[in-house]
Amino acid sequence: MTDRLRTFATMTVVAVASGAAFWLLREHWQHASGYLIYLPYLLFLACPLMHLFMHHGHGHGADHHAPLPPSGRSQPRA
Repeated sequence: MTDRLRTFATMTVVAVASGAAFWLLREHWQHASGYLIYLPYLLFLACPLMHLFMHHGHGHGADHHAPLPPSGRSQPRA
């Protein structure tokens, strides 16, 4: 799949999901508005979850904790 087609497919899925969410909230606003009081707490709880699940690819390999040479400065890799 080319990048252009993948981008188009992603945008289509986002548009359809946004339309479905709008329709669902419009039809069930009386039920959904009762949960809005919990929104600040959900956002607060999302922070540690994002740190747990989104910080996995920052190069925390074994080489990261290698001791420094005696000069105290890191040497460039060959």
